[in-house]
Amino acid sequence: MGFLGIIEELFHEYKSKQNAVVGVVVEPIQSEGGDVHGSSKFFQNLQKLTKQNGAALLIDEVQTGLGATGKFWAHEHFNLPESPDIVTYAKKFQTAGYFAKAEYQPKQPYRIFNTWMGEPAKLLILDAILETVNQENLIENTRKVGDILLNGLKDLNRQYPHLILNVRGRGTFCAFDMPDALVRDKFLAQMRNAGIQIGGCGNVTIRFRPALVFAEKHAYIVLDKISE
Repeated sequence: MGFLGIIEELFHEYKSKQNAVVGVVVEPIQSEGGDVHGSSKFFQNLQKLTKQNGAALLIDEVQTGLGATGKFWAHEHFNLPESPDIVTYAKKFQTAGYFAKAEYQPKQPYRIFNTWMGEPAKLLILDAILETVNQENLIENTRKVGDILLNGLKDLNRQYPHLILNVRGRGTFCAFDMPDALVRDKFLAQMRNAGIQIGGCGNVTIRFRPALVFAEKHAYIVLDKISE
């Protein structure tokens, strides 16, 4: 049974207990779990399934939002019939929040002068970030540099198929697997000693999370260091 089948069973299980599911939360790329990618068809069918069961589809773009995958939002890659019901964001935005369809918005106006509400200064910072992203064409840059990084990793996979496995990615949001956790952790330490800051996730995965200003020259430096 695939993931969609499991989700459908859970809908039926909770409905039989008269405890309906109100929403499904999903990452466009399951990041901490090992950079697991779902197909466009998976996300389209997931949206269809949530609608059939009267549940909201909440897409968590905390890691993937603001251009990391070569599009402003990673869920844009999936050609969904309509927008997600709710989208969360953080990290590159230098603030955190969500936006939602009208039917999921509170009836009362949003308040900002409260400990747990929004902060106007953060909105000014975000405005400057978005202006820079647009003026410097950083999302297009991420697409181009991401192609170089991903193709370079695939070349390394062909050279070292016993060490570099399952290369995948969108934009510069790339990853590959290593044979086991010990090899992965040793490799991470070697890369840090070589001046390259990359990370691990899941059990055996190496992941890349460069800034939007990551350029072609940086991609080639990283690929050379990995090869060494």
